[in-house]
Formats: sequence, structure tokens, C-alpha cells
Amino acid sequence: MSDTERGSDDPTDPTEEPLLPDGDYDAFVVDATEVVVDDAPATPRVMHLELTITSGEHKGRVLGIAARGLAGEEYELLGMPATLTIAAGIPAVRIDS
Repeated sequence: MSDTERGSDDPTDPTEEPLLPDGDYDAFVVDATEVVVDDAPATPRVMHLELTITSGEHKGRVLGIAARGLAGEEYELLGMPATLTIAAGIPAVRIDS
């Protein structure tokens, strides 16, 4: 298994294991890359984030997720603390200031 785990493109896919059990996780942004979608200019931009879990039983795990509508440029997100929330197997991230 690699150090980075990626979720399914379809969160309802029953063959995919959830990233983590449902709950809130303290995290740290170790990488942020804007994903360019050429055919959908009106949709909110997508950022691919690599997050490290910073506390609890999953401390040290690195997860790759996609997030829409985050404020800030790639370089501004690097090193920021974040809260990762998993609900019904679906991740959501909030960048903490």
C-alpha cells in the first residue's frame, strides 16, 4: 500500500473502502494542486489536496482528496491546518485559519 490513499471517483461505489471512519479529523495540508477542467469553466475550481492526519489513531496517514470552492491559491494552502469531516463515507474539508 502506498503512503497516499485515494478515494473513489464515485463515493457511492460499494466496492470502495471509505478513506476513514465517519468523524472529524485534524489535518495538515502537505500539497495543493488546482485541477483544470477545460470543459466546465462555470463550475467552481477543484483543488486536489494531500492531507496528513495530525492526531488520533490515524495520525500520520496521508489522504488525497478533491475539494471545490476553497479560497486561496495553491501556495497559500500549503502548511495550513484543516479539519477533515467524513460523513456517510463522503469527505469534506475546511481550511482552518
